[in-house]
Amino acid sequence: MARTPRPPIVAVMGHIDHGKSSLLDYIRKSNVTAGEAGGITQHVSAYEAEHAHEGVLRTITFLDTPGHEAFRALRARGAQVADVAILVVAADEAVKPQTKEAHEAIEEAGIPYVIAFTKMDKNGADIERAKASVIENGIYLEGLGGSIPYVPVSSKTGEGIPGLLDLVLLTADLAELTADATLPATGFVLESSQDPKRGVSATLIIKDGTLTTGSVAVAGQASTPVRFIENFLGKRIPEGKASQPVSISGWNGLPAAGTPFSIVANKKEAEKIMASGVQPTNASRIREDATAEGKELLPIIIKADVTGSIEAIIHELSKATHDRAALQIVHEGVGSVSEGDVKTAQAGGATIIAFHVGTDQSARELAERAGVQIETFDIIYDLEKKVGELLLARAPKVRVEEILGEAKILKVFNATGSKQVIGARLDSGAVAVGNLVKINRRGLDLGSGKITNLQQARADVKEIRTEGEFGGQIETKAEVAGGDTITFFRIVES
Repeated sequence: MARTPRPPIVAVMGHIDHGKSSLLDYIRKSNVTAGEAGGITQHVSAYEAEHAHEGVLRTITFLDTPGHEAFRALRARGAQVADVAILVVAADEAVKPQTKEAHEAIEEAGIPYVIAFTKMDKNGADIERAKASVIENGIYLEGLGGSIPYVPVSSKTGEGIPGLLDLVLLTADLAELTADATLPATGFVLESSQDPKRGVSATLIIKDGTLTTGSVAVAGQASTPVRFIENFLGKRIPEGKASQPVSISGWNGLPAAGTPFSIVANKKEAEKIMASGVQPTNASRIREDATAEGKELLPIIIKADVTGSIEAIIHELSKATHDRAALQIVHEGVGSVSEGDVKTAQAGGATIIAFHVGTDQSARELAERAGVQIETFDIIYDLEKKVGELLLARAPKVRVEEILGEAKILKVFNATGSKQVIGARLDSGAVAVGNLVKINRRGLDLGSGKITNLQQARADVKEIRTEGEFGGQIETKAEVAGGDTITFFRIVES
């Protein structure tokens, strides 16, 4: 069976503010067939662009995902979705922590990549500094000791973008991407969503074969007859080809992002495949971790726009760990926060995490009455930070002693009841009125007490930070004597 070249599927990755979205927007507006770019009126997870390369008009599929965290989540499920990556690095800021994370994700996937130095139109753009920063982080550029191709670009003026697309196609050609059009389609679910009118829809990336109507699609525990196929513009097309993003509706469940899909002839074959079981997800791993003995649980409910977002969120939250607390995902789902979600949260003391979705009016009112916390986010890193704060707040506090300083008692002047006036020498650290003290004599603990007064140069002071002699009053039941060591400390919660 003849295998022929197929278009590359490209993931654009990098730091959140380095122009990834602007670059994709420019490519979409400039390289999607004229008159059709305006047809993209809603969020699409992938789209096709055209570029004239060496006199031939060629297609490139771009993935529009939440970023490297979603890319890693897809990889964790075994989905080799992208063929080539573009790593964006802002010319005015150079490498940032998320740039490194994106680079690591690309390296883990083992796919070729090119560097796009973005924001060349900015006043602070310094391409030489940006290149040096990239090389310092182990990314060796072409002509500068390495083989990674790069191009400076501006998503504002379009400078360098044709060259970037040329590089992507050259890189793809070296990878020799092929497909067999005579085979039934196989690939991966990119995302799925639920619509009141259309039911469950899923965006699929075809990696091989051809998708035709009249067959049955299977992904994990979900399946659907393929009654019609839509392209990224929502237009019905007769068939889906390799590297194409397509949408099909009517699934009997929400197939998870990254789930491999296959095409079978009928429902009976689909049921046989589904009966073979499903791969555990990151969500189940978090649930297992949440049962860890001795940990305080933070129950959360996740609601998001698409399953791809849920997978990305769960992947990021799997990094949120604490010695004394653990996350417990009690429910996750697609769509706005409903009254049912609030009731579930109320019953289990859970916090609702909403990503790119709203909250129904009745759910909002019920949450206010029931005291259920709903946290809404548009950026996954803000979500991760907030959940980390909630986890820290949920962790039981541990009281520990913080050592502040140490002194030696030189003389006891007088003792009245539990109050003893002393002369001492501060040997290290500092001491303040109100500090707790431990009293030690030749290695034996005599007891503890509290500093109620301090004097230096015969004047009352609140604190002493310089080493040397001072006077003080200790409130303690122990009988102190010259030569005893006193350690100053305070109790802190962590």
